Amino acid sequence: MIDLVEPLIPAMRRYARALLRDREAADDLVQDCLERAITRWPQRRPDGSARAWMLTMLHNLAINRIRSLRRRGDAVPLEDVNPSVLGRVGDQEAAMRGRDLLAALDHLPDDQRQIILLVSLEGVSYAEAAAITGVPVGTVMSRLSRARERLRHLLAEPERARPNLRIVK
Repeated sequence: MIDLVEPLIPAMRRYARALLRDREAADDLVQDCLERAITRWPQRRPDGSARAWMLTMLHNLAINRIRSLRRRGDAVPLEDVNPSVLGRVGDQEAAMRGRDLLAALDHLPDDQRQIILLVSLEGVSYAEAAAITGVPVGTVMSRLSRARERLRHLLAEPERARPNLRIVK
């Protein structure tokens, strides 16, 4: 086994360096490949080329390593990281406001909900909203005004503003 594998090591190192473009990572990859070859030597076909088998194994290990590094992202020492990147503002309140807004939209009459969704969500002009719904522009404006006022009222209700939480000491 050694007399078949040892002459392949320089070719494996060249190929690993070409794949990874990093000398240390390439040496680690060749080491991993050699370890795998030793443990799996009985699985190799005796009539097959040891060179092709080793380079295939090296190639597959390199591809797996590259994919793993892409998933993990770049490693940066903790000391070099900007502290503002480490912390993140929680988005629970925004999610709760969004949930409350959807619930409030469900309480609007269909004609008001259609207009507010067209104008506010889809960015449609009043004239386009009138053409889509088949009502005059003035009706679109009044429905939109009533819908906005109703949403303000629904979202300002005390039971929607904060959940009832009990303080335990």
